[in-house]
Amino acid sequence: MTASNSSLQAVVFDWAGTVLDFGSCAPMGAFVRLFERFGIDITIAEARGPMGMAKWDHIKAVGSLPRVAAQWQQQFGRDFADADVDHLYEVFTPMNAAVVPDFADFIPGALETVSALRARGFKIGSTTGYNRPIMEVVSKIAAQGGFVPDNLVCAGDLAAGRPSPLMMYRCFADLGVWPPHTVVKVDDTGVGLEEGLNAGTWAVGVAISGNATGLSLADWLALTPAQQAECRAAATAQLKAAGAHVVIDSVADLLPVIDELNARLARGERP
Repeated sequence: MTASNSSLQAVVFDWAGTVLDFGSCAPMGAFVRLFERFGIDITIAEARGPMGMAKWDHIKAVGSLPRVAAQWQQQFGRDFADADVDHLYEVFTPMNAAVVPDFADFIPGALETVSALRARGFKIGSTTGYNRPIMEVVSKIAAQGGFVPDNLVCAGDLAAGRPSPLMMYRCFADLGVWPPHTVVKVDDTGVGLEEGLNAGTWAVGVAISGNATGLSLADWLALTPAQQAECRAAATAQLKAAGAHVVIDSVADLLPVIDELNARLARGERP
């Protein structure tokens, strides 16, 4: 086995809730307003449920919830169907693209962590549940702030999105890295972690900065230590249940985990 095969070479980051948009807040209001526009009431919890999926799949999942499907049936006199998902998706993309600039602040420590990884020679990949039109807005803002990953794979680029491994396979090809156990996937959602696991990579969950906790930075900081501990425990359990090898608060805590995973690889452990 070559040296490159026994140590980590690349980290593939999710975007919202992982690198920027603390709490993964941008899509939430857009989802609620989207269904509102069609006379359907959904809660933030219902909107958050499928987070991390491609947005078309996310809309279908929300619309298929029994409470939401019943409202749709009552409103339109028919079942919620794929044609409806297509229509909602067309309306959703510009709505989400319009709000993402308001939620594009970097998660504290994200830029420093990426910079430190690059200094160690790591490739930096990225996948997202956002589609290309939304990411054209997000990536431009991120680049102005100093985050330019080596690649970007969006929902809709390939035949299947998360939790399939296809976007990760594209990352391997774009970054020129293999085998999968030399790659780490960092994500705030279960399906995003599963995307990495299904591709054979290590999976690191971020519990506090993303969808699992679902609070803005200001709201998180306003909690008491006891409340924070409760949120952390619940989010950690959720991400561990999805298969995360390690769970951290945010990407600011990633570097020691990279060292830990390298040590595990050196001992012959694999994801």
